[in-house]
Amino acid sequence: MNTSIASIGLRALIAAVIFGASASSFGADSATDTSSASITVKYADLDIASPSGALVLYGRIRAAAQNACSYFWFKTDADEARCLQNTIARAVTKVNQPALSAVYNSKYKTAAPSALVSQSR
Repeated sequence: MNTSIASIGLRALIAAVIFGASASSFGADSATDTSSASITVKYADLDIASPSGALVLYGRIRAAAQNACSYFWFKTDADEARCLQNTIARAVTKVNQPALSAVYNSKYKTAAPSALVSQSR
């Protein structure tokens, strides 16, 4: 048996046990406070004022939200779905573009929290 493979396997097992132990200590606290995870979604390459650009950005936001919410443990699937929807809604509100809000509204059949305000520069 190759000792380097056994050594890597043992290190991976130890890391998994440590991660598992630390993750289990988060438990119910993480289920209630999902505001601590953050992922940056880049969209400078998109024309988010267009429906197609907004749809692509929505897909990126959704993927990032799924990734962020996966860091937490939820008691129910409904709690996890709520994390996903709330995270997406916050991102859509922060981007503040009507085309992206329209994509969100069509996906959830509800309006995202509105922050569309006149921006004077």
